[in-house]
Amino acid sequence: MTTLHTEKRGERTTPSFMSAYRMMWMLVTFDLPVDTKRHRAEATKFRQFLLDQGFEMSQLSNYLRLVNGQEQFETYTRRIGSRLPERGDVFIFQFTDRQYENIVRFSDQSRRTRKKNPEQIALF
Repeated sequence: MTTLHTEKRGERTTPSFMSAYRMMWMLVTFDLPVDTKRHRAEATKFRQFLLDQGFEMSQLSNYLRLVNGQEQFETYTRRIGSRLPERGDVFIFQFTDRQYENIVRFSDQSRRTRKKNPEQIALF
């Protein structure tokens, strides 16, 4: 379980526990044309938009973000849909925090240890 701490008017409230099956990861992956100066600018603008929305780059065309359930997932999906570049493909995947724990990563031709999920999330 993930612990969620919140603050209310400078006071720390009682921690609440979030199910790892409710917490979801969003993976936005895309293939955008970069053959012209205009297309490169659009691709850069889209990547910057994702960063501004709290996504983290895992590879050049793959961005991840942890969201709190289906409603928040749909909110970000609508935001992304409203900022799509004119051309190219964009895919959005969702998976639970538990599924994220089972991702196997190969880097430099060797298996890397699994990345630990955050033990707690602090919201202010």
